[in-house]
Amino acid sequence: MAIGDIGLTSSMRSNLMSLQNTSRLLASTEERLSSGKRVGSAVDNPANFFAAQGHNTRANLLTGLKDNISEAIQTVKSADSGIKGVLSTIEALRGIVTQARSAINDTVNSGTILAGSNAAGASGFTGASGLTGQYNRLVEQLNNLVTDASYKGTNFLTSGSVTLTVNLNENATTKIVMSGFNSGASGLAISGGGSSLTVAGTTGNITANDLDSASELNAIEASLNTAIATLQTKSSELAANLNTLTTRQTFIGDMVNTLEVGATKLTEADTNEEGANLLSLQTKNQLGTTALSISNQAQQAILRLF
Repeated sequence: MAIGDIGLTSSMRSNLMSLQNTSRLLASTEERLSSGKRVGSAVDNPANFFAAQGHNTRANLLTGLKDNISEAIQTVKSADSGIKGVLSTIEALRGIVTQARSAINDTVNSGTILAGSNAAGASGFTGASGLTGQYNRLVEQLNNLVTDASYKGTNFLTSGSVTLTVNLNENATTKIVMSGFNSGASGLAISGGGSSLTVAGTTGNITANDLDSASELNAIEASLNTAIATLQTKSSELAANLNTLTTRQTFIGDMVNTLEVGATKLTEADTNEEGANLLSLQTKNQLGTTALSISNQAQQAILRLF
């Protein structure tokens, strides 16, 4: 039987409707307390729900960018470590040149010192013990180091054609493009470095004849000094890129936090307020039940007249 077919008094119907409304509010309040959200769907508040959804979507996109930036930072750091290693190797090459300057003044032992003890006087010999062999092996190690300065397949030290584009916002309208350079012995035009020496295992190609005069040693040292200046310039460029990336990484982290907090504030429930509402509604529900019972008792009193 439909409720409209039941003969309810005006007071009973009023109390019943009030009790039903209180029950709905109780259910809503309990849901907010359990979920911690006052806006759980578009039905609750379309404007706040979709605004919060937009904030969360952008935060997720920016988080992905932050991960890409972190990888780019590691790539730059890998290149910077490689440059430091190359600079250290060049300093060792400069040491060979300094020793060679002293050796050419030794008219008795210069051939042995430059070419190696196993071939004294053999100007083209590049033996293990001679300065020539040491120089060539250092060039080899320089090239090996350059080849190994790779991070996830990207190596800024092998070629100028190597580039890395890093997007800095979710629309890809802000970005930074970083380029590599050849920091092998050939790319730095180091004397005795050969023409194609960025492949690991390739040695230098100087002979003892390239170390036996002051003019030749001056030319070698000049090439090493130029290489150092080039590396310092490139290192400065990497440092500037690294600063840009780390600054943007911090900014994105702050922005993600701002978006997430904004989304939360649009949808979260005030647990203190909802707790107070729950107590109030429970009391109101009890009073409504009592009022409905009183109305029912008044109607039953009429039956006693019959």
